[in-house]
Amino acid sequence: MQWGNLSILVTGGTGSFGKKFAEIMLQEYHPKKLIVFSRDELKQHEMRVHGFDHDSLRYFIGDVRDRDRLLRAMNGVDVVIHAAALKQVPTCEYNPIEAVMTNVMGAKNIIEAALDSGVKKVVALSTDKAVGPVNLYGATKLVAEKLFVHGNSYSGEDGCRFACVRYGNVVASRGSVIPLFLEQRKNGTVTVTDTRMTRFWITLESGVRFVINAVEQMRGGEVFIPKIPSMKITDLARALAPNCRVRQIGIRPGEKVHETLISEDEARNAVELAEMYIIQPSQPSYPVAEGENASHLPDGFCYTSDTNDEWLTVDTLHELIGDDSGNGVGRKVAVAS
Repeated sequence: MQWGNLSILVTGGTGSFGKKFAEIMLQEYHPKKLIVFSRDELKQHEMRVHGFDHDSLRYFIGDVRDRDRLLRAMNGVDVVIHAAALKQVPTCEYNPIEAVMTNVMGAKNIIEAALDSGVKKVVALSTDKAVGPVNLYGATKLVAEKLFVHGNSYSGEDGCRFACVRYGNVVASRGSVIPLFLEQRKNGTVTVTDTRMTRFWITLESGVRFVINAVEQMRGGEVFIPKIPSMKITDLARALAPNCRVRQIGIRPGEKVHETLISEDEARNAVELAEMYIIQPSQPSYPVAEGENASHLPDGFCYTSDTNDEWLTVDTLHELIGDDSGNGVGRKVAVAS
């Protein structure tokens, strides 16, 4: 892809992912236009103040719930990265209709606006919580995934193509447990909901680069899943707060002990490549290009955080987040997989 000739729109563009995406795009790919679409004018202002002020950068105030505003924003756009969502599990549980309006109806609006605006490619961000969901956030993201995968049926032979990227927890992102542990360690005690818990982890930069890679190789209807490491929540607490007491407070509503990125049923339609898995559309006409070295997964395969082959160690985690003294989280970013 010739990114320099493309106009790109990223929804939720003032979030952790959106800012890192804009940084990498502007520094390395130099798109013709990069549109930050979000509903918070203060966060857009803060992005400008902190150096996101480039000739190719545009800021659009809008909400994914507003289809007309999306139509206006997508005028002349080639690629859409859909990162906007309500993603805090307790918030979605307490405000279920709001979660549906943003995560499900917002996905519908993205698809319809992209089709009507002549957008070429859309990649939507999903989550491991969409697999066998036990909370409303995961359920809304599962529905959104299905909408994007099957949205290709509305495109025609040469129309817009839709795909998804699904990955785990982002290291040190807003709302993750890492900033919580760093704050709690000041008081000498960190809290975990269940000491058996494991989670998938990916760095922000690794997630952004994986999304860019997905845009480049998508054909429409895929769910792209990176190979990323797991870590026990108790090891995470020990890494970030080695001298603190760990207190178990009980699992929260809608929370799993372990997460899944590919279920056994999904694995039947998935292939494995060196750095990723791809869940292919169920349509038999979907082509797997020769020379991709893609292999089908064995019967009974599932990709879960507790049976993962790759694990983060305490030392590796410190390297990923650049946490030498507790004050440097997020300054150093490395590829997690």
